[in-house]
Amino acid sequence: MNAQAAPGEDAPPGSRADVLAALEAAAGDPAMPDAARDLFERARQALQAAGTEAEHAHLRYHALFDAVPDPVSILDEDGTVLDLNRAGMAAYQLPRERIVGQPIEVLNPDLPKDHMRPVLEVLHRGETYVIEVTNKRGDGTRFPVEVHSAGFVHDGRRCVVAVARDLSARRMAELRYGQLLEVIDKGVVVFDDHGHLVQANAAAMRILGADEHQDFQAYLRPADWAVVDEGGHPLALSDLPPTLTLRTGRATGSQVLGLYHRPERRLRWLSISSVPLFAPGGRTPLQVLSFFSDVTELKRDSALFDRAQSLAHIGGWEWEVDRDALYMTEEATRILGAGREVRSIGDLLAALAEADCVRMDQALHQAIHDNRPIDLEVEAKHADGSPLWLRIIGEAEINRSEGTSITGTLQDITERKQEQETLRIRARTDPLTGLLNRDAMLHELETRMRDPMHGPIAVLYIDLDRFKVVNDVLGHAAGDDLLNAAARRISRAAGTEGLIARFGGDEFLVICNTGDDESRPERIADAILDGFSESFRFEKEEFAITASIGIARAPRDGDRPQTLIQNADAAMYDSKRRIRNGRQEFTPELAQSQQNRLRMETHLRRAADNDEFRLVYQPQVDLRQGTIVAAEALIRWQNHQLGEMRPDHFIGHAENTGDIVRIGRWVLREACRQAAEWRDAGLGIIRVAVNVSYRQFLVEDLADTIRKALDEHGLPGSALELEFTERVLIEDAPDTLRTFAILREMGVILTIDDFGEGYSALNYLRRLPIHGLKLSQLFVEGVPDNHSDVAVCQAVAGIARSLGLGLVAEGIESEAQRRFMLELGVPVGQGFLFAPGLPPEEFARRLRGTS
Repeated sequence: MNAQAAPGEDAPPGSRADVLAALEAAAGDPAMPDAARDLFERARQALQAAGTEAEHAHLRYHALFDAVPDPVSILDEDGTVLDLNRAGMAAYQLPRERIVGQPIEVLNPDLPKDHMRPVLEVLHRGETYVIEVTNKRGDGTRFPVEVHSAGFVHDGRRCVVAVARDLSARRMAELRYGQLLEVIDKGVVVFDDHGHLVQANAAAMRILGADEHQDFQAYLRPADWAVVDEGGHPLALSDLPPTLTLRTGRATGSQVLGLYHRPERRLRWLSISSVPLFAPGGRTPLQVLSFFSDVTELKRDSALFDRAQSLAHIGGWEWEVDRDALYMTEEATRILGAGREVRSIGDLLAALAEADCVRMDQALHQAIHDNRPIDLEVEAKHADGSPLWLRIIGEAEINRSEGTSITGTLQDITERKQEQETLRIRARTDPLTGLLNRDAMLHELETRMRDPMHGPIAVLYIDLDRFKVVNDVLGHAAGDDLLNAAARRISRAAGTEGLIARFGGDEFLVICNTGDDESRPERIADAILDGFSESFRFEKEEFAITASIGIARAPRDGDRPQTLIQNADAAMYDSKRRIRNGRQEFTPELAQSQQNRLRMETHLRRAADNDEFRLVYQPQVDLRQGTIVAAEALIRWQNHQLGEMRPDHFIGHAENTGDIVRIGRWVLREACRQAAEWRDAGLGIIRVAVNVSYRQFLVEDLADTIRKALDEHGLPGSALELEFTERVLIEDAPDTLRTFAILREMGVILTIDDFGEGYSALNYLRRLPIHGLKLSQLFVEGVPDNHSDVAVCQAVAGIARSLGLGLVAEGIESEAQRRFMLELGVPVGQGFLFAPGLPPEEFARRLRGTS
């Protein structure tokens, strides 16, 4: 740091000494003018005086520099050591010349590259840079230091002064403090000024019941603890000693509190004191130190302890094994019930259920001989015989001089056990019928099929025929009443031979053992069918409901619950398809039918993408004049592997799988495209009727789909007629009315297809903005000879006239049927009498011929 030579040292050329000698020679030169000699003399005196002051300042600097007791280093910007005080040489055990002129890494070899950059950034802001590092002595040993650095400018150079304070003594004190905390028998916890845990010793964790490997901060979660004062009154978090100390800044004296740990269901009594810790110069606590001890045993006999136990529904007990003396607190006695004397362990065991009495006796024996803790949930009875559930906890204390005793708690958990049982029953029970629910039945079936002790098993899958009709026509109250009545009839029919569940909706399941009676499934099924022979009643209404039953046997028809149920379901659907109110066993033929159906559904899913669909068009004819007035689009499917598939074979499958939505969308677009093609060919706008599935109303915005199909081909809404079955009315989706209203505003014609086959109430006809009805060929084929069909046709025609609706008769195959429909006032019909479904070009040719 000193650019001037020290006294006694040779001065380098051009040094201050040379300048003084030159000035002195000039001042004494007689050849110089007097004014010049005087000027040089004054300059010499001034330089000499300045040098003397600088030497004094330099001496003062070094005296102060060496007087600092901590190592002080002067560094330049690149970290080179420019100077070091005497304390530094002593601390690092190196002479000055081994350090000055060397990079700072000679003192701290662990510094990272570019370590000066963050230091200089802080110093440039006028702040002090502080860091803890490890420095090295000359003998290679290390010691921790805290370095404070400040910046200054010397001779135009930016320099750093760094003071290093040895932390070895502080670290040793911290180590001793930590060791002291771990060996002290009292619990000690430290919280910061936000109430967050900073430190806890092993005794604190042990006293509070935490495992040494647990996250103690999480263990102290306030929601898991309830705190009471000595009087048993609940305390808020703000009233606890650590919180009070943080808020007031004052220490709290010893205070007894009860801490109840909810997950563990255990109450501990602690004596707690808290002391505030302040930072130097601080006015508010930086931390709070709390220490406590467990005084639970001291509180055992106090009435206040009994009161707190009462709040937690926990009583205390102690058994002196050698004397067989059982001591119980008032709360424990109250839990077991008044009027019962419990003075020995035998009295307590006598209150328990037989199996739990044995368990408790074994637990006591293990506690005494193996020092195992007791923790049991046992069933007991009050003195009056009412049910009681207890949780009994205890630990043995073995003392050679005083004998063995077991101390613990006794808690009434009857309410919790009853809640658990209620939840268990609810989880297994159908809330409407009280039968097992689907999940419980699946569990029972899996258990029985897995256990060979149960023997062969059969499943009966029961579906109520026409349940939805009752539910829709009479309302959900009638539907619920019907399900309850059906459940009772099935239960009576199965008796004790079958396990019954409501499997969902109007479906029930019965499982029965067939090991001792092969015919049991059929016998139960017949009894169920007989039980449904009597009509059901709801208020003043009377209606007949039948059942379709499918039967599958394990392991023949499936070795897994889902397979067995699926096959019983398939048999039920086959029974429903062939004849309702019957039973059907699962057969290999049904299995093959299932495979065929699966194969067909697989091909059906790809049919639209493979261009396997086509539309044919059946003319709708004016029955009086014979002219074509519209066309119905009928879908045909030609598969490369399955061949020509009849619509009545694949449409139902498409409905079940949901593929009907995608197929229906294709039909709408193709029908609109064909109508546009006929229009462009000069045939005018031919109204095309398209069948729409109820699923299209449920899962897509049907009005938007139709609008896009019409707009794509520039067609008016009147070019399209939508035919839908009464299933749409029965499903009664929330948006159905809105969809119909939008379609009618677009000009689309809305017609109910196969009217009379369904079961919907006639009030639907008043609610929906439809244009017409289509008389089902099921009734048309019987006229004019079948009186019932004639009556139905006359009734439908009367409904159409009274509501101002159009009427179309389908399935006309004879001249007699055509004349009957004319006489009935039906203006339009379709059927083989006029034409089957025609290819588009043939329909166009016939249209030209009749126009």
